[in-house]
Amino acid sequence: MDIVLLVIGFILMLIGILGSFLPVLPGPPISWIGLLLLYLTKAVPDNWWFLGITLFFAVLITVMDYIIPAMGTKKFGGSKAGMIGTVIGLLVAIFLPVLGPLGIIIWPFVGALVGELSNKADQKTALKAAFGSFLGFLTGTFMKFLITVIYAGLFLWKAIEHGNELFSFS
Repeated sequence: MDIVLLVIGFILMLIGILGSFLPVLPGPPISWIGLLLLYLTKAVPDNWWFLGITLFFAVLITVMDYIIPAMGTKKFGGSKAGMIGTVIGLLVAIFLPVLGPLGIIIWPFVGALVGELSNKADQKTALKAAFGSFLGFLTGTFMKFLITVIYAGLFLWKAIEHGNELFSFS
């Protein structure tokens, strides 16, 4: 059973990292569930303080991911249309990788700009608001990516540390 928990936990770590880029997947909570599954094995000793602290940060980052883009958009004079455009641009970058790795940076900005232009007449204001929306989106995405990679590192560290117990078939 430990190996099943380990494999499912590892898969959740990968999904969590992917979820830091995809708006439909809550990356940090999914990664945290992967950590939880590792700690539910017989090989890894319970550490409820560690799990509680990591859960707190997963929830905090997830909540902040909704607040930061709105703050960035508001600070730069943007609207909800800019935020929606940013998300649509990200989806274009993921599912239609026209510009390759640069698309993950370019398309959300283009989406935010188009969203703002559809909502405002002034191009300068739309460009400024699109930049704010895009900057807020990048900040939230970076925070989610960072915490999911940290969780994956912690997962691997603990799995390797307790590898002998995890893979003992006695």
